[in-house]
Formats: sequence, C-alpha cells, structure tokens
Amino acid sequence: MLYEIRALGPGGRKVFTVDAAGEAEAAEQARGQGLQVLTVAPRSNVAARWRGRRSRFPLVLFSRELMALLGSGLALTEALQTLVEKETRAETRQVLDQVVRHLFEGERFSTAISHFPDAFPPLYVSVVQASEKTSGLAEALARYVAYQEQVEGVKKKVVAASVYPLLLLAVGGLVALFLLGYVTPRFAAIYEGNMERLPFASRMLIAGGGLVEAHALTALFALVATLALAVWGFTRPATRAWVSRLLWRAPGLGEHLRIFHLTRFYRTVGMLLQGGIPVVQALGMAGGMLHPELRLRLQGATRLIREGQSLSRAMEQSGLSTPVSVRLLRVGEKSGRMGEMMESVAKFHDEELARFVEWFTRLVEPLLMALIGLVIGVIVVLLYLPIFELAGSLE
Repeated sequence: MLYEIRALGPGGRKVFTVDAAGEAEAAEQARGQGLQVLTVAPRSNVAARWRGRRSRFPLVLFSRELMALLGSGLALTEALQTLVEKETRAETRQVLDQVVRHLFEGERFSTAISHFPDAFPPLYVSVVQASEKTSGLAEALARYVAYQEQVEGVKKKVVAASVYPLLLLAVGGLVALFLLGYVTPRFAAIYEGNMERLPFASRMLIAGGGLVEAHALTALFALVATLALAVWGFTRPATRAWVSRLLWRAPGLGEHLRIFHLTRFYRTVGMLLQGGIPVVQALGMAGGMLHPELRLRLQGATRLIREGQSLSRAMEQSGLSTPVSVRLLRVGEKSGRMGEMMESVAKFHDEELARFVEWFTRLVEPLLMALIGLVIGVIVVLLYLPIFELAGSLE
C-alpha cells in the first residue's frame, strides 16, 4: 500500500511516497534514511495511483540522457538545460526546470534533486551525493542505471512466468461457467420428466446449471463483486501481510522468497558501497528492500558491525546470508572490494532464482491444465452419463 510521508531531513522538509505493509513500516523506512518523520498517511485511492503512474518521472531515461551529455563534455547545468529544452512532457519539464533553478542558486546537484522525492528517490539522491565527493557523476549514474535494469529484469521474469498460469485459470473458468450456465440447462430439457432416474451427481449438476441460468445477472453481479472484494482486500495492509506470512512459511517457497529479498538487498548495498557510501549507512538505506522479519535481523547485524564485528560474520550470525554469500563477503573483506563481491552474490542468486522460476512454471502449467481438464471432463461426463446408461440398458 502507498503511504505519503512528511518528514524533515538535512535538505529541509520533504514529502514523498513509499510502498509498505503498514504505517509503522512506512515510518521505519523513512527513519532508515535518516529522516525525522512528521506524518504518515495512506495514499491508496485509485485516482491518486492513476495520476501517479501517468506523471511518473522517467528516471532511467533521464539518467541515460544525462550520462550521454556529460560524456560529450557538457557541464552539468548545460546538460540539464538541454534536457529541459527537448522535454515534451509538462510534468517532467517542470521538475527539471526547478532542478536547474536550484543549481543556479548555488545548491549541489544532490541537494537540488532532493527537493523532488517523488521523481528522485532517496537511494538515487544518496548515489549522486556520494559521487560528488569523487567527481564521478557519470559513473554513479551508470551504476544506478545498471542496478535498475537488473531489478526490473528480475521483476519481468516473475511477471512473465505468472501470465500463462493466470491465463489458463481465466480461460478454464470461463469454459466451466459456459458449460454450467448454457450447456447444462439444454440437457435439463432433454432429461425433463426423468430427473428422478438420473444419478445423484448428474441431478445436482443440472440443478446448479438451472440455478445459474435463472439468476444469470445475479450470478454475474456476485462474481464481479467477489473479484472486486478480493482485489480490495489484497490492497489492505493486513491482508497483504497475512498472505506474505503464509508464503513466507510455505515449505520450499519461503526459502526462495528469502533469497529473493536478500538478492535485492545485496545488490542495493553493493551499488551504494561502490559509490563510496559507508557500510552502516548503506545497510540502513537498503533495509527497505527486506521482508519485515529480515529487517529486524538487519538491526541486529548493524549493531554487531558497530561493535566491531566483520560484515560477513555479522550477516551470518543474523541469518542474512547464504553459504555462497558468506564466502564471497570474506573474499571482499580481504581484497577491499566489498561492493563488487555483493554484486557477485546478487548475480549468483539471480541465476538460482531464474532456474527456480523456470522449474516452478514448468511444474505448475501442466498441473493447472490437468486440473482444468478434470473439472471440464467431470461436467461433460455427468451430463452424458445418463445417455451412456440408457445405451447400456438397450444392449
């Protein structure tokens, strides 16, 4: 669920939106970014979400274009003015124009973009802020773009793997409804006057079909209302938290969900470390990527690091590691390339998750097809069963 947060930070008052399971989690995300939370309010109405999606700032495209202009030798202000001139979307043009105005007032680039948290998330601002210490803005933008592409790539794989099973369920459900609401009543006319001789299951099926036909509009309204209620319920923080707990505790699936959260976390921390951000600060900024249960463990790991323990040992003791990640983190501690090692951990587990998604899809698809075929087959057999029995009695 989306929450609008008003908070105070180093750059002054900020208003931005986060996705969280509840108000407490939203406030915790803001505090993890070093902000003082003033108010937290839900922003869950459909119109607000639609407006937010329509006016979403094209951050990756902006970063790519800015990298190209900086690589051509333009100064930052000149590059931003060029982007303002070529921009056709009014909302994006207004944001960039305001950023340029803040730059001319003497603010740093990271401070200028921090005034627009809906366009530039805190993670992006921190990456830019770290790059200002080394004058490597183009390299920092390249790291962020690569990070976003990798994260989006994982999301697209999961969505693509979900499309076909959902399509199977939808088509199978429509076919079953057609058989029940249209075909079954036609068979009822054939068996009229002999209903008491039909098998019990066939009588129940025909009675159900007649009920659906007689109250078609009511049944359609009930179906739509049920779907709408399910969608509304899933947007509720309590419902989403309950579903998340069920999935988290599911045998086999829960472990892969843990690895998925850890992969996003390691990739984010690795990008921040490569940008020059200290370890403890990077862990706090990336904590929002974790499941609430893992977020509590991260607090313990952060405390151990502050007490002087190594990152690999703190992550292992707090249950935020895998055997592969522990070994790679130890290598990173010895070589001083911790950011690169965290990126290597994320890449390794990305491949593991991709194999799991492919295997899971190959398993679920035939199971769904078999289930749908079984339901449709039972309906057809129950409709034709009396005819089969009559033909057998004539032999």
